[in-house]
Amino acid sequence: METPARTPDTTGAAGERPAYVPQIRLYQDWLERERGLRFADYDALWRWSTTELDAFWQSIWDYFDLRSPTPHTAVLATNRMPGARWFPGAQANYARQVLRHVDAAHAAGQPALIGCNERGERRELSWPELRRQVAALALHLKAAGIEPGDRVVAYLPNIPETMVAFLACASVGAVWSVCAPDMGTHAVLDRFRQIGPKLLLAVDGVVHGGREHDRGAVLEELRAELPSVQQVILVNNLDAARQVAGTTRYHDIVARDDAEVAAFEPLWLPFDHPLWIVYSSGTTGLPKPIVHGHGGMVLVMLQLGALHNDIGCSYAANSFGERYHWYSSTGWIMWNAQLSGLLAGATCVLFDGSPGGSREQPDWTVLWRMAARERVSFFGAGAAFYANCMKAGIAPAQCGDLSRIRVLGSTGSPLSAEVQEWGSRFLAEAGVPEVWWCNISGGTDFAGAFIGGNRELPQTPGRLQCRMLGAAVEAWDDSGRPVLDAVGELVCTQPIPSMPLFLWGDEDGARYHASYFEMFPPGHGRRPGGGDLGPEAGSVWRHGDWIEIGSAAHPGCVIYGRSDATINRHGLRMGTSEIYSAVEAQPEVLDSLVVDLEYLGRESFMPLFVVLREGHQLDAALTERIRAAIRQSLSPRFLPDEIVQVAQVPRTLSGKKQELPIKKLLLGQPLEKVVNRDAMANPECLDWYVDYAARRARG
Repeated sequence: METPARTPDTTGAAGERPAYVPQIRLYQDWLERERGLRFADYDALWRWSTTELDAFWQSIWDYFDLRSPTPHTAVLATNRMPGARWFPGAQANYARQVLRHVDAAHAAGQPALIGCNERGERRELSWPELRRQVAALALHLKAAGIEPGDRVVAYLPNIPETMVAFLACASVGAVWSVCAPDMGTHAVLDRFRQIGPKLLLAVDGVVHGGREHDRGAVLEELRAELPSVQQVILVNNLDAARQVAGTTRYHDIVARDDAEVAAFEPLWLPFDHPLWIVYSSGTTGLPKPIVHGHGGMVLVMLQLGALHNDIGCSYAANSFGERYHWYSSTGWIMWNAQLSGLLAGATCVLFDGSPGGSREQPDWTVLWRMAARERVSFFGAGAAFYANCMKAGIAPAQCGDLSRIRVLGSTGSPLSAEVQEWGSRFLAEAGVPEVWWCNISGGTDFAGAFIGGNRELPQTPGRLQCRMLGAAVEAWDDSGRPVLDAVGELVCTQPIPSMPLFLWGDEDGARYHASYFEMFPPGHGRRPGGGDLGPEAGSVWRHGDWIEIGSAAHPGCVIYGRSDATINRHGLRMGTSEIYSAVEAQPEVLDSLVVDLEYLGRESFMPLFVVLREGHQLDAALTERIRAAIRQSLSPRFLPDEIVQVAQVPRTLSGKKQELPIKKLLLGQPLEKVVNRDAMANPECLDWYVDYAARRARG
């Protein structure tokens, strides 16, 4: 059933929440007033934004009043993928854009950060205090010899200290990279070793699911295995008095308050100066260390957060009234998206801990109760969170006053119509009769969204509302032709400022090209406004998702999960090779195959198939050892739903595991359409997998 979007109300009334105008409407009004541009509908606006790239991205720069001490000589100097060059000559700094809001937001009585955790502790940082702590830590980094381009890595949870540390790194031009403390040492080292960090920030421990997890041993392993690290900063999260030899305590550093701190300002940096390194895993090799730039991230995060997510929407009574929460681990790109709320002057409400209580005492009201206490207005989480809340049968009466919530955000995996309809009923019972669902889909790879929301468009449960402004997204069939109302490969035919600058250590760009541009080389496809994409446009970005883009008669988009074999557990991606490394380290295991059966409308299911040495059987003890190996080397998030002993893993003649064909088979496609037996080394093993697929289909 379609629900019309709420018409903007600019009148307001005593005793009601302030009237507001959606940001995307304010932007379109600005385009008409300042540029003389008026569009008949959103589709016309989108087509302009993806065909007139210079005009569109210059409008984003101007609309958000971005500043640079030096002018840019072009908007898009080189329109080619990969290799696009944006805003040459301009300077930027992510932290500068955040700290621009200090005086106005503080005067409006809004804090910058609110940090909550499952122990019931709450901390609040005012905007002036955020600025002071960022300056104190930035000055310490400079004194420690950190220079622009040096890598600073963090092993930290979703707490205010992590955001302060990031902003301090950005302020001095250091390149930031973070891993969540639920990741095992092996997985962390696979990431950090590649980038040669000079300084490490690490937590002493975390609390999750009612249990304390000391991270002292992990810290010592990281210090031993990262010889490039010259200094370690300890963040006391479990024990405020804990001292660790050879480390400097974070809270001692940020206690500094003097004239130099008060006078500190972030450096101006080239527009494309590296900001952070995030990791996205493919099916083979080490995780890809993806580098994004300051200027591109500021532009895209403002465009996404303000125009499409409506963060910091223009309240008539208080333009700094947004309380923005998106539950995330620091290892998920949504932590970066949560952080970006500061770019728009919103208050970021953080939660560190389990969103579902403990194993002994499950409780899916934890985040809702926090949202009620903190008067959250934008509530975001992974799609799996909402599904778990629905299954748990939680009721608004258990959660407190949720009436301030105006938006529910969802991403990470497909959100079914059933779950979205449940969430709307849940909020209606809580006093929010017309909650807007801001469902987005994008990726770590470009730290943005391709598909998302528009406060003024109709909502259809189970569908995302629109393609994002500036994102020339299409669904392509195998021959590179765009299709509507049919499932195809998600591609982007034009560059976006937040696409990776490069992959760290990929000197010739070969890995970058192979990761995103190999499937559709130069010359494929047509431009959004018509006309062929010639070879001069370079290759086309292939994202690795299945998507259906609706026609005018059936608007909106649907993401159907990964089109490759990468594991996606509720938004966190992991390469299958990393799982194989942990599993096949067990002496009994000869071979293994894992597939992630994520598909719209079905519960995610990840089976692991193992081939054992002769004489061994998959008993309870071995099953638990395999699970423990994944838990310790990677993260509990990547534990399989089922471990099954098999005789063989299907392989090609060249020895490659047949992950994608088996995934398609288990998702219901016929065997003859997913695999060529003549190209296989062991086609006789397929009958077992066909039978397994049939048994799963029967339930």
